[in-house]
Amino acid sequence: MTLAESSLDYVNSLENWIAGLPAMPLAGIVANPQNSAVLCVDIINGFCTVGPLSSPRVQGIVPPIAKLMQSAYALGVRHFILPQDTHDPAAVEFASYPAHCVRGNVESQTAPELSALSFADEFVIIEKNSISSSENTALDTWLDQHPQVNTFIVVGDCSDLCTYQLAMHLRLRANSRQLAGVRVVVPADCVQTYDTPVEAASRLGIPPHPGDLLHAIFLHHMASNGIEVAGSLV
Repeated sequence: MTLAESSLDYVNSLENWIAGLPAMPLAGIVANPQNSAVLCVDIINGFCTVGPLSSPRVQGIVPPIAKLMQSAYALGVRHFILPQDTHDPAAVEFASYPAHCVRGNVESQTAPELSALSFADEFVIIEKNSISSSENTALDTWLDQHPQVNTFIVVGDCSDLCTYQLAMHLRLRANSRQLAGVRVVVPADCVQTYDTPVEAASRLGIPPHPGDLLHAIFLHHMASNGIEVAGSLV
């Protein structure tokens, strides 16, 4: 039996799971807005509109993210944490990915739809030099300084890379520290990943990256590890 054949039941169940993800009330999640934070990873020009890693799939989640942020702010949330690629020009990561989002370049700037929000000056920008929001960054320092924050809404890109790393870090950090009551919530309509079909990847000499499949698998993996995955937050 081939891998495709043996995986068919799982893929079918995964498709049904994604289709059935519930809409969750935002007001219920941020019932205590002082203890809530929205973490938005890598919604920057270099993944949305310009540069070698920009993707229309990622640009497509920018409007719902901006809307979610506005709704959260209206409910009283004031913690908006934005981990963003701000690469060293000689970043070691560029051995795996094309050079992108270099510090000082337009690619490393916050997407204009977010910068235009009336409360954008309250964003906490956390620079990162890898797909991890926590390795060699200021994230854990911020978390340690705000121990009252126990509800984390995670949005951004990519579902299988930076978003996954961020959501899992928050979940595992809470687990390892015996922090009961911590919630990590990921709305599926506010996360996305890029797509590189097999034919295109072969032509370009790069690994294929089936966006729909990896998006679904990594959302499911997050859910399997205690992260709350919703269809949307309304």
